[in-house]
Amino acid sequence: MEKTHTVTVYGAYGHTGRFVVAELLDRGFVPILSGRDETALRTLAASHPGLEIRPAAVGDAAALDRALAGADAVVNCAGPFATTAAPLIEAALRAGVPYLDVAAEIEANLDTFAHFAGRAEDAGIAVLPAMAFYGGLGDLLVTAAMGDWTRAGEAHIAYGLSGWHPTAGTRAAGAVSRRRRDGRRVRYSGGRLEYRDDAPPTLEWTFPGPMGTRPVIGEFSMADIVTVPSHLDVPEVSTYMTVTAAAELASADTPAPAAADERGRSDQLFVVDVLVRSGGEERRASATGRDIYAVSAPLVVEAVHRLLTGQAKATGVASAGALFDAPGFLAALSPHITLSLHR
Repeated sequence: MEKTHTVTVYGAYGHTGRFVVAELLDRGFVPILSGRDETALRTLAASHPGLEIRPAAVGDAAALDRALAGADAVVNCAGPFATTAAPLIEAALRAGVPYLDVAAEIEANLDTFAHFAGRAEDAGIAVLPAMAFYGGLGDLLVTAAMGDWTRAGEAHIAYGLSGWHPTAGTRAAGAVSRRRRDGRRVRYSGGRLEYRDDAPPTLEWTFPGPMGTRPVIGEFSMADIVTVPSHLDVPEVSTYMTVTAAAELASADTPAPAAADERGRSDQLFVVDVLVRSGGEERRASATGRDIYAVSAPLVVEAVHRLLTGQAKATGVASAGALFDAPGFLAALSPHITLSLHR
């Protein structure tokens, strides 16, 4: 009989955390509800009778240890991850269990690779940052598109969003990142990160139908500029965002996402279109789906499943493309995304 795995979800009552809890339950896991706000945890638990709550402040190591006690893995959904990631990773290392998060914060993900790679490898523990729509999905698509290539000259990841109503967590995380960059923007070029004060370019990108050709902001960098170069020999990694979605994200008047179906998903549609080039040859991959926050749940839960069933290629701090069979992983997401792969 297959073992029932228990997974601590930190920030379980947040917008993405609720989707993760629901996905874990759908997949037969037992979530432990954790986070900083005990009242919010109790409210969430009322909707899921029988689930245990374990409140824990990120600054309270003993409480975090209690939150992870007996768990097989921990998923961190609580931003800003510049504040929460390190304490939760420390607790995961003490507990000897895999750590995953849904961080889109570039600097927080860089910190995870820089500060925990050696310790996680020595402990034989997998630490998987950015296992979400930003960072995880793009990395899997680039890895799948490259196929048998060992190197590519450039990778382009274009985000076609019908709109972007950011959560409060997205806004808070963005504010932290802007402060850490002193208001500058960042890109990955020449095999390294560059921080720049100039305006990003605007151009057009032709997405797969029905989105078609749209104006996009170039060098609109997301967590992919951390995850992709962490394991692939690609000196130029560029990301793009549709202009309308970027404008909604920037506007203080844009409301939070609203549920439009019984699963709580918004009506937002997305296309992630990837192009990799090596010499004169091109390869592409794309994924279409609905609600960038909701789709992060099957992404991270599929990763939990693979980690706990011996389907990971390595331990230590690693991205999704480095840990898993990318085409197989993407195929497993077929109820949630439509995949197109051209190699």
